[in-house]
Amino acid sequence: MALNPATKNKIDSILTGAQDKIEQLRALTPFFIDLSLRENPVGARVGQTLADKLAILPKIRAFGFDKILLGTLDYSMPDELEVDDDFMLYLRDHHIDTTGCYAFTDIGLVDAQGHFTPSASMLKLRDYAVPNTLHEIYLSKDGMAGQYDMVTLLRSLPASIQWLQENIRGDHGGAPRILINVVDGCDALAENPDSACAVFAMLAQQPIEGISIEDDRGTYLPFQVGAFVEAIRCVIPPPLKLLVHMHAGGGFENASVLEALLRGADGAWGGLPKRAAIIGHASLGELIANLVRVGNQHMQSNYQLDQLMPLATSLQIMDEEQQVPDDLPILGHNAYRLPLSFFRQRPDRFMDLVPEAIGGSYGYRICPVVSDPDVIAGRLSEVTGRPSSVFSAEVLEQMVRLMRRELRAGERIVYDEPTQLMALYQRAGGQA
Repeated sequence: MALNPATKNKIDSILTGAQDKIEQLRALTPFFIDLSLRENPVGARVGQTLADKLAILPKIRAFGFDKILLGTLDYSMPDELEVDDDFMLYLRDHHIDTTGCYAFTDIGLVDAQGHFTPSASMLKLRDYAVPNTLHEIYLSKDGMAGQYDMVTLLRSLPASIQWLQENIRGDHGGAPRILINVVDGCDALAENPDSACAVFAMLAQQPIEGISIEDDRGTYLPFQVGAFVEAIRCVIPPPLKLLVHMHAGGGFENASVLEALLRGADGAWGGLPKRAAIIGHASLGELIANLVRVGNQHMQSNYQLDQLMPLATSLQIMDEEQQVPDDLPILGHNAYRLPLSFFRQRPDRFMDLVPEAIGGSYGYRICPVVSDPDVIAGRLSEVTGRPSSVFSAEVLEQMVRLMRRELRAGERIVYDEPTQLMALYQRAGGQA
């Protein structure tokens, strides 16, 4: 039965539009700043010591990141040093290469008489010899409250940028790379877009590398984030960079970053693992994996993808002193443990992402309602160390039958546990 030509043309146009977006994501060479040294420990149970940070830095460089945030130069209690301070001082004093490295700073202020005072964090940036900065401001009423008003901000921003240009020695002795990070960027655009975009337009005339916006609570929907990015692009044209950072409050974070990239953002900043300041964020590990999923070849050439899962999970375990949550998408233990053979992802199928592509491997998980003989054989192989081919089809089928019968009889058994699995195997006629 043939479709009506008009209907077919409409469907073709819709699907072509989706494919155009895939091609756009495939062609991207995103601008990433890795925050595994800061974003992840902020929300962690334990955090990172100086020794931890010194061990992490070469690992994330070896993975492929060439832009790395070393830490935040604390704004509220600058006299009480943190591990971040110790880390940057150690790098300076031991002449360790910090090319491509950044630190978070807050702005200095110009008073009513026109006198500029750099912030304590700006002075630390200079004294610690960090070459680049994510320089933070707030634009919403709540964000600015108790810090400055819009008039003070507008006269202080250019002076703050000028001070950085004059006092910070950038990569290889050049100018510093300055990204203005609007911590409440999504709030500001939702609250007063005209005011926010006027500030962005002013920044477009400054000697900066670009701007960044955050959804710091993870509450905005992907289409809102995309609209914010597109609006900013009206006044922040390329080659100025536009980055995003999305938290996981509402579960939209990865979709929001992809939407931002499709609507004009150049990249993102975040840690490699999922852990972040609240309950998680759109991590660079997840974003890289999703760009691999759509066929972006730049991920293969720029990053050591065979280290993605093991590196991201090991960093989170270090910060938490706990295992990564089993059911975390992409990076969790159960992300590639098959409960049913039908769910297996294949390298020859569009949009599938096999675990081997990011340094993982398939495992098996017994779920009594759906697990089939192939999954049961795989789990038996994991538990016994024997090849899955040695388990007879008759015994495997009987194991499926027994699980169904026992559940119907009201028995709630965790067959995935090795002792229960082997007991089921023997009840089905298998030989230990």
